[in-house]
Amino acid sequence: MAKKNSQKNSGSTIALNKKAKFDFHLTDRFEAGLVLAGWEVKSIRAGKLQLTDSYVFFKNDEAWLLGAQIQPIQSVSTHHVAEPMRNRKLLLNRREITKLQEASQQKGYTVVATAVYWKDHLVKCEIALAKGKQEHDKRETEKERDWARDKQRLFQTGNR
Repeated sequence: MAKKNSQKNSGSTIALNKKAKFDFHLTDRFEAGLVLAGWEVKSIRAGKLQLTDSYVFFKNDEAWLLGAQIQPIQSVSTHHVAEPMRNRKLLLNRREITKLQEASQQKGYTVVATAVYWKDHLVKCEIALAKGKQEHDKRETEKERDWARDKQRLFQTGNR
């Protein structure tokens, strides 16, 4: 009897966009499917996905992911010319696309990709409606993060 793969892909995170959480106030979150080619799925399984500076734009009432980079694996993409930075279509309901489109047209709002993860055997992308932070908001976020780290250290040394 063959052994099953010990690494289960269900619910595991593939890539996070930590910069988005620092640069934006994230409000509404949506789960979207991704339209991928076969070599892209194999590269994602190998962990070759990067979400930094990726965002969503709307064209012809469809949502597209721009700026996500999937590096091709050498053994897979020898017969195919791979384009790592191509635009990828997002699969959303019409109601969700309309809501995001209207909200992103307001001043200061945009739609960013925050995470890509496995849901059963499918690759899902978490997108969020985001409003840009000002410089003082970013400094406040850094202060809160530093204080949380210091507080954790104090609790750890106090328990010894």
